[in-house]
Amino acid sequence: MRKHWIDNLRWVTVLLVLLYHVIYFYNNKGVFGGIGGFGDGPQYQDVVMYILYPWFMPLLFLLAGASARYALEKTDGKTWLKDRTRKLLVPSTIGLFVFHWMVGYFNTAVAAKAGTFDGMPGVAKYIMWSISGTGPLWFIQDLWLFSLLLLLLRKLDSRNRFHAWWGKVAQGKGGICWIILLGVLFWAGEQLLIRHPRPESPDGLYNLYKPLFYLIPFLMGYFIFSKDEVHQTLGKAWGPLLVVAGITGGILIGTSFGQDNTSPEYLTRPLNCIYGWTACLAMMGWFKARFDRTGPFESYMTRASFGIYIVHYLVIASLGYMMKQYTELPPLAMYVILTIAVFTLSPLLYELLRRIPFVRWCVLGEGKRVTESLQGRA
Repeated sequence: MRKHWIDNLRWVTVLLVLLYHVIYFYNNKGVFGGIGGFGDGPQYQDVVMYILYPWFMPLLFLLAGASARYALEKTDGKTWLKDRTRKLLVPSTIGLFVFHWMVGYFNTAVAAKAGTFDGMPGVAKYIMWSISGTGPLWFIQDLWLFSLLLLLLRKLDSRNRFHAWWGKVAQGKGGICWIILLGVLFWAGEQLLIRHPRPESPDGLYNLYKPLFYLIPFLMGYFIFSKDEVHQTLGKAWGPLLVVAGITGGILIGTSFGQDNTSPEYLTRPLNCIYGWTACLAMMGWFKARFDRTGPFESYMTRASFGIYIVHYLVIASLGYMMKQYTELPPLAMYVILTIAVFTLSPLLYELLRRIPFVRWCVLGEGKRVTESLQGRA
C-alpha cells in the first residue's frame, strides 16, 4: 500500500521551502542568493528561517532515502537509476540552459556591481546566467549523486538483515530512545562542514551542497526509516517529540536570533542539531499518525510538488528583484505580494511547462508517457 503520509509530508515540506525562500530573499545577513533586507535593524520575520532551516532539507533527504528503498523493491537498479537520471540530472543540467538561465540573470543582477558585464559577449553572459541559475537545484543534484552511491552501498545489506533488525529495535523496549540516539549521526554530519571557508575557494560551494551531511539522512532513510515498525513507533511518540523540538527550537532561536543561521558555526551547535533532529522525527511521527490519507488535492500536490519546486525560484527572483529595485512599496506589501505570487504562479508555470514537448523533459524530467499517465490519474 502507498504511504500517503510520506507523500503528504513531502509536498507540505516543499511548500515550506517556498515560504522560506520568500523570507530568505529579503534577509539582511548578506546570505548568498538574497537581495538584502530593509534597514540595519533586526527583521523579526526572519524567524521563519531560523524555525525551518535546521530540519526541512534533512527531512526531504530522509524521505527520499525511504522512497528509494520502496522504488528499488519494485524495479531493478539499472531501470531505477535511468529514471533518477531523467528526473534529477536532466533538469539540473540541461534544464539550466533551457529555463534556469532566467534565474541566473536575476542572481547575477543582484550580486554584480554596475558595469561588471559591460562588453561581455552575449553567449558568455548566457552561459554565466545558466550556471548561476542552479539555485535550489543543488538539492536534486545531491540526490542524483546519492542515488549512484546507493546502488553500491545497498549491497552492504543485500539480505536486509540490518533493515529487519531495526524493525525489532523500534518495536522493542525503549525503541524510541534508540531512534532519537540516531541524532548523533545527524550531529556528526554537521561537524563535516568547513568552519572557516576560504574566500575564492570551493569551500563555500561545499557548505552550500553539504554532500557528506545530507548523505547521512538519505542513507538513514533507506536503511532505517523505510521500516514500518520505525514509522509506527514515531507515530506513537509524535506529541512528546514535537514538544521537545518546540522547546529546544525556542531556546536556540531565543539565544541566537540575529546571527547567520546558515553559517557552519551556527549549524554545528549541539542545540541546533538536537532541534533539527527532533523536528524531523516529530514531523514524520505527526504525519504518520494524523495525515496518512489522500484526496483530490493531496493527489495533485503529490504529483506536482516536484515540478513546483523546480520552477518556483524564478517567480521569487524576478518579482522580488523588480519590487525591491523599481518600486517604493513598503516591506510588508513586498512580502505579501511575493508570497501570494509564489504560491499561485509557480503551479501555473509548472502546468504550462509540462504541456510543452521537449521542454517538460529538459526542465521537469518528465517524458511523454509519464505526463500522459499523470494526466489520466489527475
